[in-house]
Amino acid sequence: MNMRSLMLAVGTVVVLAVGGTLAFSPWNAPSLAQADTLAPAEDGRQVPESDAQVKLSFAPVVRAVAPSVVNVYATRIEQQAVSPFANDPFFSRFFGQGQFQSRPRQSQSLGSGVIVEASGVILTNRHVIEGATDVRIALSDGREYAVDIVIEDAQTDLAVLRVREPGGAAFPAIGFADSDALQVGDLVLAIGNPFGVGQTVTSGIVSALARTGVESSDYEFFIQTDAAINPGNSGGALVDLDGQLVGINTAIYSQTGGSVGIGFAIPANMARLVAEAGVSGGEIVRPWFGAKLQAVNADIAASLGMAAPHGALIAEVAPDGPADRAGFAAGDVILSVDGVAVDDPSAFNFRLATKPIGQATTLERLRGGVSEAVSFTVEAAPAAGADMVASIVGNSRFAGTSVRQLDAALAEAKGLPYDAEGVIVTAVQPGSPAEQMGLRVDDIILALNDMPMNTARAFADVANQRVRTWQIILQRDGRVTRSIVSG
Repeated sequence: MNMRSLMLAVGTVVVLAVGGTLAFSPWNAPSLAQADTLAPAEDGRQVPESDAQVKLSFAPVVRAVAPSVVNVYATRIEQQAVSPFANDPFFSRFFGQGQFQSRPRQSQSLGSGVIVEASGVILTNRHVIEGATDVRIALSDGREYAVDIVIEDAQTDLAVLRVREPGGAAFPAIGFADSDALQVGDLVLAIGNPFGVGQTVTSGIVSALARTGVESSDYEFFIQTDAAINPGNSGGALVDLDGQLVGINTAIYSQTGGSVGIGFAIPANMARLVAEAGVSGGEIVRPWFGAKLQAVNADIAASLGMAAPHGALIAEVAPDGPADRAGFAAGDVILSVDGVAVDDPSAFNFRLATKPIGQATTLERLRGGVSEAVSFTVEAAPAAGADMVASIVGNSRFAGTSVRQLDAALAEAKGLPYDAEGVIVTAVQPGSPAEQMGLRVDDIILALNDMPMNTARAFADVANQRVRTWQIILQRDGRVTRSIVSG
């Protein structure tokens, strides 16, 4: 039951009330005559106009889409300490860690998933299956299948699964809607397996769009809904009344762990990109703009002569990156992507991430108080060549380590300056000498035995040497440390 909950320390809702009654004046409300004359929107949306319309049912939509929503069971093997004193520093100091052996313990989490391809491809949240040693799905008709994990994408918190042995079965796949067409107030249905009680359907509306600050993922641009979402709904479907997938249910705000009517879903336009990569068996290739962005606050907006704070301000441009070549500079403000306004850097990152590589886009730029359209061709981050990566094997203290030398794109992704030097650890083999030495993924090795590690080749040449001791200078979590270990 793994719905990601965002717990609020204080959850106070304030309403304006008079004498304990909600302050609402009939003078501010539309008359019945005005309500009767509300015209349908240009796209056909309209409010119910009769008792018959109010009594209409969601059942046809549910019948169509429910078979596409599955339960996801993820099994993990975790190490559990035998003694309750295993993590106590006092006992560990006097008795040693060897006195407190751990033993494996099997745990299981429950989530939901959505079938997106008839051959048996399922989309779910990454946090549902993260660290799992075995994953199974159960369909609404009771069939169960073992699945393989095809993609785990930490940047979007999405994962793609594939049925291991479909046996020639065709699975009921759901279609994707254009999530950009959603409007606040649209009716939606959430389908999943909350608390393991079985497949459950809840209804609500789109409460808000483009929500940010919800999760620590790279692409924060969530659909907010008041359709009840609870633990176990993670990875389930948020669908419109056409029976199309508009989002993947992901997180909730909650004081208790249960639904309080504030749920969040990853938009279908982002989910589709991850699903397509899983169907094709390829990698997710994302655009790289090549600039560091920041939000436009009221002070910045006033200094730039903007009527209101919105857009993404360019703080720094990567030398010879895509933004640099397109003529962008620090101080520019990006206002829209292909005519769709962006309110902040998260909105810009989302809009750009949903564009295909090689597509020509139009970015609206504010420079010197003048707004202008700039053509920008979407580019991928440069791939690491063979000379930019290295893996250490054999009889070496660093055996089991894989590294990549830093470039501007990787430095930006890791929150480093564009001119950062060193090699970054990309993998450490379990049980290897490198793991025993304490190296971790994302460690940046700056120097070995006073020799700068500016390239992967330099690291490979030095790390394979036989020496009695190693002096290692590395950066971890923003802190630079020096260590000495035996050879």
